[in-house]
Amino acid sequence: MLVRTGQVNAVGKLLAESKVVALLGARQIGKTTLAHQIAREYEAEVTYFDLESSRDLSRLDDPLLALESLRGLVVLDEVQRRPDIFPTLRVLADRARGARFLVLGSASPERLRQTSETLAGRIAFHQLDGFSLAEVGIRRASDLWLRGGFPRAFVAKTLGASMRWRQALVSTYLERDLPQLGIRVPGTTLRRFWTMLAHVHGQTLNLSELGRSMGMTDVTVRHYVDLLASTFMVRALAPWHENLAKRQVKAPKVYIRDSGILHALLDIGTMHALVQHPKLGASWEGFCIESIIGQLDARPEQCFYWATHAGAELDLLVTVGGRRRGFEIKRTVAPKVTASMQVALHDLRLDSLDVIHAGRDTFPLARNIRAVSLHRLDDIAGG
Repeated sequence: MLVRTGQVNAVGKLLAESKVVALLGARQIGKTTLAHQIAREYEAEVTYFDLESSRDLSRLDDPLLALESLRGLVVLDEVQRRPDIFPTLRVLADRARGARFLVLGSASPERLRQTSETLAGRIAFHQLDGFSLAEVGIRRASDLWLRGGFPRAFVAKTLGASMRWRQALVSTYLERDLPQLGIRVPGTTLRRFWTMLAHVHGQTLNLSELGRSMGMTDVTVRHYVDLLASTFMVRALAPWHENLAKRQVKAPKVYIRDSGILHALLDIGTMHALVQHPKLGASWEGFCIESIIGQLDARPEQCFYWATHAGAELDLLVTVGGRRRGFEIKRTVAPKVTASMQVALHDLRLDSLDVIHAGRDTFPLARNIRAVSLHRLDDIAGG
């Protein structure tokens, strides 16, 4: 299994600064494997609790009794199964001595509401996504796009095995994982809804249209999108709007976060099938957007898209480090400056605009606009 050195170092730094660190990400994204890699690097004693194990759950019947005498690093895997542990972690985090806690969860802090309420100011969060281009290497970029970043899907021996694993993940997620989070939505209903989202991947979210198709209210549609987003399966990219003399689009764009899951929902099993599919461009756009956000380590609240009713648009706007950085996605080897780019650069007062393209080189296109190869995405790190 690939050792994710960058992720190990990032979480290690947080553990040096905070008594409690939450490692969050989708089910099967590699949190447990990463925790074991971190444990091998940890210089003190490591105690591991798997909250899907009845034995470990029994050990935690009295959390304070079980945890207060421990030292070193304590790992609590799938912590969303026992949210009542968080008040105990608050007590232990306030003590001058004692263990540090690495808690692994498959839902966002908002979904694990008790986390933020009881550990405010005492917990650091780190989100784990699937394999990145930097981790797998440029030579396997096409494999990463087709199969997605879930480790077992990416390393599967055949495309068929990868597809079967991803389809099984979708079923398990709907039938077991969501109910464990207290989400009571029929699996068949949510599967149909998730598949419909795959067909509008990369488009502005039209609650009324989806509601009519599903026979449900706008409120229910919004609720289902929030469920999928809170468990890291969907990204609802917020619109950027400010006081401009233009009518701006104010609905979010929706993306299936992992390209491999998108392709499983659309039944796209090979690269040949992908390049002939109507969602080819949208799939590549979503793959690039997730890669950019991961490269910049940007938080959801720092990421937007922008569009006006007159037709000007920007695929991704990231506000990080006090700067406004724009990104356009073009599946071409010869990107060019467009009028829409110039409008976005001017109206949004962008510090830079990078056009991510399918070629191999990075080069300037105009003042504050450059073409950046997806294969050299680390070029965007320095701005």
